[in-house]
Amino acid sequence: MLANCDETMTSSIVPEPRPVAPAPAPNAYVPPSAASQDLARFYQRVERDLLTRGLLRTDGGGPDTPYEADDLARNFEAIAFYSEYPDHVVSVGARQTDGQLSRWSGPVRIQTEFGPSVLPASREQDAAQVKSYAARLAKLTGHPISTTGRKANFHVFFAGKDDSAYVVSRLRKLIPNISQASLELVANPRANFDCFVFASATNTSPYEYVRAVTLIRSELPDLVRRSCVHEEIAQGLGLSNDSPAARPSIFNDDDEFALLTSHDEKLLTMLYDPRLETGVSVDQARPVVRIIARELMGQPL
Repeated sequence: MLANCDETMTSSIVPEPRPVAPAPAPNAYVPPSAASQDLARFYQRVERDLLTRGLLRTDGGGPDTPYEADDLARNFEAIAFYSEYPDHVVSVGARQTDGQLSRWSGPVRIQTEFGPSVLPASREQDAAQVKSYAARLAKLTGHPISTTGRKANFHVFFAGKDDSAYVVSRLRKLIPNISQASLELVANPRANFDCFVFASATNTSPYEYVRAVTLIRSELPDLVRRSCVHEEIAQGLGLSNDSPAARPSIFNDDDEFALLTSHDEKLLTMLYDPRLETGVSVDQARPVVRIIARELMGQPL
């Protein structure tokens, strides 16, 4: 009886296991630091100044920005066959090229990621904009471009001044053989870089991109942030240069236009036209480029 009683008492006081609290997500929201908030206020002042001067246009161009087929062909050569910052094209084990057409041959799968300091509401808005833009790019290029939550090959990071460690950690996982120079570019971006992109090719196919990473500062105000989405993703597809002659265009450092223009849409269509081969030189491509440009502009050949 005592044994049974002891057994009963023992079994009655065994505590039920407590549920284990889930570990916080690695990018769970953390309020930005004072330094990050100061940077955000600085960028807001910059955006206001640009708007006051009539820049960051969102109209896509108009009667004041005429261009013809020859302009389009010239700008395409300058923007698609050369790199604005050659060191940004991080070809893992491959050589950097200038004067050849580089682009994606396989599907582009874009994943949007966020540093811990990015507000949850901003994350939803940014992800929606990237998704909408990817669909627009797919239509313009005729190339398979979409957003995804897994197995991406084009990562778009929205991250702030406080998020360098998180982004570097993710890049080490995504691209194990990424160079230290590329990591430094992400961890300590130059003060004048609001956003940037670098793309990777391979030894065997140095003109075919297989991976790209874009970093957009989360401290940027809405319009400049959208501008970065438009320009950097398009550059990651192969329009990797800027030209002071390109107008109306976001591929121009004058900040006149914030968002993709009618001119830029045609550049993207040209970039993935099957009549141009990946890796073709600018001299070899010139006759075909002129034909495509005249077709897009409705001008006689």
